[in-house]
Amino acid sequence: MKRIIFLLLGLLSLSAHADLKIFATVPEWGALTKEIGGRRVDVFTATGGMQDPHHVEAKPSLIARMRSADLIVATGAELEVGWLPVVVRDSGNPRVQPGQPGYFEASKSVRMLEVPTRLDRADGDVHAGGNPHIQTDARIFLKVGDALATRLGQLDAGNAAEYRANYAAFAERWKASLAKWEAAAAPLRGINVVTQHKAFPYLYDWLGIVEVDTLEPKPGVEPSVAYLSQVVANVQAKKPRMVIRAAWNSPRPSEWFADHAHVPAVVLPFTVGGDDQAKDLFSLFDDTIALLLKASR
Repeated sequence: MKRIIFLLLGLLSLSAHADLKIFATVPEWGALTKEIGGRRVDVFTATGGMQDPHHVEAKPSLIARMRSADLIVATGAELEVGWLPVVVRDSGNPRVQPGQPGYFEASKSVRMLEVPTRLDRADGDVHAGGNPHIQTDARIFLKVGDALATRLGQLDAGNAAEYRANYAAFAERWKASLAKWEAAAAPLRGINVVTQHKAFPYLYDWLGIVEVDTLEPKPGVEPSVAYLSQVVANVQAKKPRMVIRAAWNSPRPSEWFADHAHVPAVVLPFTVGGDDQAKDLFSLFDDTIALLLKASR
């Protein structure tokens, strides 16, 4: 009996150590990896839903996590450029260096929007590869998920079929949800909105929403009252239905604009954990569509 117990404990120990250790940079990729990896992955997410993904500190705790990682799942497109290269370098982990199988960028699977025609720091926080906030378009999770399932299978060939099956099950549920979201969001097509930070071009592209102006004079630059007054004047004839910001943005600019332009201010969760309703990928988009519809009425 003792021998059987020790054998079972040994098998459990081996199973635990066989899991792939995943370092996800932001909540949406942590959630997607859990959907596809299931019981085979141990996912650590470096940031939270209320955290500005542009500005993250390369803390020793993140470096320590990176040392044991088998796979980084990042957005790429320079979203994490201010901190991830430092964490990867200082970890000394050869498995997750750029160009290695343990380094995965979701943006490589997506058609990028707002790719700049010139690069100049005077233009603000502009990303050379295009706007990195790809996760606000629900459609991209199918392409990213497909590529991620393949990568997990490459790293853990013995469980490749399980990753592929998990992705297939996720994709079936996701496609059904996409149809539901797009039908519900039909009244949003063609409406004009103002955005605080250019965080939602992929959402707008998906749902047919028209961005008529932004509150930041340049990406990442806090607007003055004088600039906000000018935006109010500029969009008056376009009759925007709302002003939108991400949960991690400062509320001051959008609240000022909402008060003076007489439109509702809408706070979208932006990612998993961005508000109490956005508990996973499915509820993230349930909540996003519901918030937009409520403000548009």
